[in-house]
Amino acid sequence: MIPNLLTIAGSDPSGGAGIQADLKTFAARGGYGMAVLTALTAQNTTGVAGIHPVPPAFVAAQIEAILADIRVDAVKIGMIGVAEVAEAVGAALAPLRGVPVVLDPVMIAKGGAALLMPEAVAALRSALLPVATMLTPNLPEAAALLGRDEATSRAEMADQARALLDLGPEAVLLKGGHLAGEASPDVLATAAGLAWLEGPRVPTRNTHGTGCSLSSALAAELARGAAPEVAARRAKDWLSGAIAAAEELAVGHGHGPVHHFHALWRGLDKDGPQGIG
Repeated sequence: MIPNLLTIAGSDPSGGAGIQADLKTFAARGGYGMAVLTALTAQNTTGVAGIHPVPPAFVAAQIEAILADIRVDAVKIGMIGVAEVAEAVGAALAPLRGVPVVLDPVMIAKGGAALLMPEAVAALRSALLPVATMLTPNLPEAAALLGRDEATSRAEMADQARALLDLGPEAVLLKGGHLAGEASPDVLATAAGLAWLEGPRVPTRNTHGTGCSLSSALAAELARGAAPEVAARRAKDWLSGAIAAAEELAVGHGHGPVHHFHALWRGLDKDGPQGIG
């Protein structure tokens, strides 16, 4: 059965991150994508020029409309923006039982713009962390959630991953892309312990939407019943391929998007994609 996957996040009109990246990821990973918008943004590959929040009651109404009609097999939560939206999302998702929820605590865009208001961090912790099956912060986001300095070593990453697990999620995938060095290690924390997911650092500027895409790929894997470590390794492998193939795209002049369909578009000619299937 094809899984029905719901993303709750902000829109990126340039297509590289947010709702647009999530829907591309769901399609690339074999799922049917649905989307609830929490905010509109004016942005491109060079940065964010403006943010227009969706009223919290309307965010909740979107979720309620989907849950009233459609089976949801997994949820990905991305950009929340403000505290009231975090609380509205947490309340609207309360009827779901046994459905995997991947929480990507989006705080800062690639260009440096704030996507989560400081006062919303506490609401995210209280309203959304307890319902999360898997939390997927990068190092700056983990530091903000914990009120600590950013991790600069694997030992500090491991310690912070355990501390985040204590806040309520069933699993934490702490992403080490900001760690210095040639490698890009992630660490998965669960009740069973820690597991390291190794990966090379790809020298490219095309990393726009990597966090959105990884969390969406995780949701797709969890929807099929994959265990957290299996889901994390599959999602990381897929994203590594999408980053490595990003140079095939020519989108914008800043941080370009990854190639979500790298495994499906095996060749292009004047008639379009070949070998899809």
